[in-house]
Amino acid sequence: MINKQNLWFVTLFSLILVLGIYYVSMSDDALATLAGNNTEEETIEIDSSSALVALRVAKDEEMLKAMQNYQNILLDENATLEEKNDAYDALQALNTTKGEVEKIEKLIKEKYNYDCFVKMENDSISIVISSKEHNKEIANNIIRTIQSLYDKQKYITVKFEA
Repeated sequence: MINKQNLWFVTLFSLILVLGIYYVSMSDDALATLAGNNTEEETIEIDSSSALVALRVAKDEEMLKAMQNYQNILLDENATLEEKNDAYDALQALNTTKGEVEKIEKLIKEKYNYDCFVKMENDSISIVISSKEHNKEIANNIIRTIQSLYDKQKYITVKFEA
């Protein structure tokens, strides 16, 4: 069953996530206005990590919507006990998946020194690596490394983006 401490944690985590996404998605003009820097001409340099940031923001927004739906079910007085338990289990699954994604990203960063984006859905893991070099051998090594973390066979894809 759900206790108040877990509910508060999920609520505060969601609030922090919403504020983080809001800050990341603010336009440069709005940020400059908030900071007091009103420069007329700005040069924006887009690097390969910008694509990874965009993917992360989209994933975080998707996760936030799912968390809000589950929280609404948890707080709904008309929801049955089974619905609330399912929503709580789904929230825990989201947190577990997020932890696994962070672990995989950290492993790839430490072992192969690549910035990456990882998306997990059921038995499939999609990895986008920020690199100009497209090396099949490195991709195969990454797939083997990630598969070694799991007992069950996973469908793992590696994509390089410049």
